[in-house]
Amino acid sequence: MKNFEEVLSANYKTNKSILCIGLDPDLDLMPIQDITKFNKKIIDSTKEFTCAYKPNLSFYESLGYLGIKALENTINHIRKVAPNKLIIGDGKRGDIGSSNIKYAQAFFEKWGFDAITVNPFAGEDSFEPFIEYKNKGIFLWCKSSNPKSSEFQNKQIIHNNKQIKFYEWIAMRANIWNKHKNVALIVGATYPKELKEIRNISPKLPILIPGVGAQSGDIKKVIDSSINKSIPNILISASRSILYASSNKLNYSIKSKDAAKKLNDQINSYIKKIIINN
Repeated sequence: MKNFEEVLSANYKTNKSILCIGLDPDLDLMPIQDITKFNKKIIDSTKEFTCAYKPNLSFYESLGYLGIKALENTINHIRKVAPNKLIIGDGKRGDIGSSNIKYAQAFFEKWGFDAITVNPFAGEDSFEPFIEYKNKGIFLWCKSSNPKSSEFQNKQIIHNNKQIKFYEWIAMRANIWNKHKNVALIVGATYPKELKEIRNISPKLPILIPGVGAQSGDIKKVIDSSINKSIPNILISASRSILYASSNKLNYSIKSKDAAKKLNDQINSYIKKIIINN
């Protein structure tokens, strides 16, 4: 059985893309009100230009049973029409004891996600049950893209008689927690300076980078700050800028396809320039 590091490497080679599309169906923004139909059309039109899909569970759980059913339909559709794509469950879970064991079973055994997002702020034992699934990816929330993230994540702590920021501490610890080669990080695209610091601390860990697109993260700065030139072990995530490229129910899937292609082309073009110049 491959570990997640090997799974991710194979995924890059197959898809020739590091674009991850967030499937965040918002009824207030969707041109149609059927989530399953909406997601299916988005997947069908964008699958050529992405390596992963990332359903954010809050958008499904907020709708109760109908939302959960739409999530199930969405996962099944990806497995059917785009089986070589990773599916990342974005739930940022993080609890203790038996609760986390059940979360891990739900994400990996019931839903069959290839990777999940986890909140590590309760310490290692709060996500240890997830790590034991060696072929599954564990993306630890390290530095988020929201403006007030600095309230906690930038707090100074003392390590080896030196002041470091809390997000740096998480990145350092992640290297140690990566005993099964399946630990990764989440760092917002809106903080390229911090992203570079984290990459220097954790040169080999994959990084999921949300905030490109609607949150205006700069693609060039993101790639310059984060890419490992030997292996492109980053995933750049975009959601609203692709899902809601059009509010017209007649052409929204076409516009989403155009937006996904444009973003993927920009990413690949810039990565190619870096590789050639190095």
